[in-house]
Amino acid sequence: MDRLVFTSNATIKEQATARQVLVNDLANVSTTGFKSSYDVALQSVKVEGAGFDTRYQAQSLARDLIRMDPGPVMATGRPMDVAMAGSAVLTVQAPNGDQAFTRRGDLKVNIQGQLENGSGHLVLGEGGPIAIPPGLQVSINPDGSIYARDPAQVGAAADVLVGQLRLRDASNVSLARREDGLFKVSEKPDGTDIALTDQLPKVIPQALEGSNVSAIEAMTRLIDHSRSFETQIRVIKEMKGLDESGSSMMKAA
Repeated sequence: MDRLVFTSNATIKEQATARQVLVNDLANVSTTGFKSSYDVALQSVKVEGAGFDTRYQAQSLARDLIRMDPGPVMATGRPMDVAMAGSAVLTVQAPNGDQAFTRRGDLKVNIQGQLENGSGHLVLGEGGPIAIPPGLQVSINPDGSIYARDPAQVGAAADVLVGQLRLRDASNVSLARREDGLFKVSEKPDGTDIALTDQLPKVIPQALEGSNVSAIEAMTRLIDHSRSFETQIRVIKEMKGLDESGSSMMKAA
């Protein structure tokens, strides 16, 4: 009887994290470049102690891994919008100063003249944060090169290269979500870079990628988790009732 209770309790504990992930996904259905995540139970851990010889519990060692399935790409016509193509990720500066990765490409120039995305994270080039001279019209090419021109100049003035987005190809690595919502290389220290590959990452100019979260699917899964939680609680209560009934019968005998 206690085995069944232990199993139900272990199920409830494991589903708690899954529910948190689903709630976070639903909250970001409309967030530009947002990626849903999932947990992976990599091993079972034996529960130590007297009477637990047959007790094993799944342990999720790799949590909040990122699903890189593409979201819908929407043309915006805005010169500073970019959607990540394929498995490309954009390198930005995290609040603690580390480099991190994102798929959010709604870029703008802040009051300090530095390029940042819609979340307020500074966009990095190979030499650090990208600075844009004031008063220039900016355009971004598919390879991530940033060109600018002075609109005050009359005639066909040549565009000038002012920066290069630090793009990385994440097709051969697993990404995990950091506490600040940005991406990092899974099972590596924060700030670890993604190794360069022969696959050159690209962006789609004047477009944005929507969230890859399906609201209907996430809601359905959340309802399933809620029903499973109720079932496990009911099992525990029934086992408690049976245990109390058995104890009463033994006392009567």
